[in-house]
Amino acid sequence: MLSALVVVFPVFALIFTGWLVRRLGVLGPQSTSELNRFVVYLALPALLFDVIAHAGWSDIWKPGFIGVFGLSSLIVFALAVALRYRKPRHLADAAIDGLNAGYANTGFMGFPLALLVLGQEAMAPTTIACIITVCVVFAVAIVLIEIGLQPQGRPHLVALKVARSLICNPLLVAPALGALVPMTGVTIAEPLDHFVKLLAATAAPCALVTLGLFLAEKREGAGADARTATLFVGLKLLVHPVIAWVLATQVFKLSPFLTHAAVLLAALPTGTGPFMLAELYRREAGITSTTILISTILSIVTVSVYIAIAI
Repeated sequence: MLSALVVVFPVFALIFTGWLVRRLGVLGPQSTSELNRFVVYLALPALLFDVIAHAGWSDIWKPGFIGVFGLSSLIVFALAVALRYRKPRHLADAAIDGLNAGYANTGFMGFPLALLVLGQEAMAPTTIACIITVCVVFAVAIVLIEIGLQPQGRPHLVALKVARSLICNPLLVAPALGALVPMTGVTIAEPLDHFVKLLAATAAPCALVTLGLFLAEKREGAGADARTATLFVGLKLLVHPVIAWVLATQVFKLSPFLTHAAVLLAALPTGTGPFMLAELYRREAGITSTTILISTILSIVTVSVYIAIAI
C-alpha cells in the first residue's frame, strides 16, 4: 500500500499545489478558467494529437478495450439517470447526475496516472478512454439535456446542438487530425514535432494544477445534499471499476495489461465536465461540485488500494 501511495503521490501533490496556491491567493479568481482553457484548447489537444500521430493502427484499434470502457461508463451513467429521474426532477438535471457517476477524469488525471503506473504503452488506451468520455458519454448527456429543454417535436435542434458541440470540441478534433498522419503517411517536420511535444508535455502538470484550482473555489450550495453526492461517489469509485473489471475479464477477455488500464481509468474520480455542463445550462451545480471534491479526495485511497492489489 505504501509503495502504491508513493507512485500516485506526484499526481495528487500537483492537485494539492493548485488547491494551495488558490487558497493562499497566489493565483487569482480567474486562474481556474484561464488555465483550464489552456489545457482544453492547447495542451491536452497537443497530447492527443501527438499520441495518435505516432501510434500504429493496432495501438488505437482495440475493440475489446473500447467495449469495456465505453459500456462500463454508459452503464453507470444510465444507472444514475434511472435512479435520479423521478418527477418533479428534470431530465436535464438527471443527465448531469449521470455524468457525476459515469464521467471519469481521464483528461486531467488519466494521462499522468496511467503513465506513472503502467508506462508509455498506456497512452494509447488512455487516449481512447478520454475520447469515449469527453465525446460519447458527454454527447449522450447533451442529448438528454436538450430533449428535456427543447419543446416537443423539435428533434432537429437537438441533433444540431449535439453535432455542433462535437465538431467544435478540440479534444475530438485533435486526435482526428492526428489520425490523418499515419493514414496518409505524411511525415511531421522535426521543428513542428518538437513544438507539439513541448506543448503536450505541459498537459499533465497543468491539468492537475487546474483541478486543484477548481477544487479550491468556494461555491454556494457546494455542500448541499451530501447523501446524494455520496451515491454518485460510490457509483464512480466502486461500481464503475467493478463493472469494467467484470466486462474485461468475463466478457471481452482482455489481456492483463488492458484490463488493468480499463479498471484504473474507470476508477478515476469524477471529472470537471459535469460541472461545466451544469454551469452552461444553468442547472443546479452544488451536488456536482461536492461529488467532484469528495471523489477526488477519496480516490487517493481507492486508486492506491487497486494499484497495491492488482498491479
